Amino acid sequence: MKIAQELRAGSTIKIGNDPFVVLKSEYNKSGRNAAVVKFKMKNLLNGNISDAVYKADEKMDDIRLDKIKTVYSYNDGSFYVFSNPETWDQVELKEEDLGDAINYLEEGMELDVIYYESTPVAVELPTFLERQVEYTEPGLRGDTTGKVMKPARINTGFEVQVPLFVEQGEWIKIDTRTNEYVERIKK
Repeated sequence: MKIAQELRAGSTIKIGNDPFVVLKSEYNKSGRNAAVVKFKMKNLLNGNISDAVYKADEKMDDIRLDKIKTVYSYNDGSFYVFSNPETWDQVELKEEDLGDAINYLEEGMELDVIYYESTPVAVELPTFLERQVEYTEPGLRGDTTGKVMKPARINTGFEVQVPLFVEQGEWIKIDTRTNEYVERIKK
């Protein structure tokens, strides 16, 4: 059991009979009212995303999910296929089960498939990934008032905001929790 105030993004809880993963949590305390926590949650069984508000001291059932290391193999049009490198068992997940992970998938990439009661429900990316900038506009000199960002397309086709000094062909580190640029990588 955990109280609502202790839950963070990535926490898994059970409400009724359904397992949920917390996508976003926001603590709010105002004047005379009791402290509350606003959640954005994803139902792990059907993929629905919902918002909920709970009192900060309300008790929740936390659940443990099993994780198995896999390697991304291919997309057959309707399913994304992952294989267990030890047993060579294949796991198929739909696009909606992958969430933001779909933006970073490359063949041969290692990641964890998350199981709830022996059913695969999602994947978990590493916190940081390194990707190559496939295309970005050149930065303009003198345009440096504050933190100026520009769009850059990485080698998977996903666009990330990067600082002006990042150029095409360079490698960058991305925080997969927020989809934000972290730093440039020397390769």
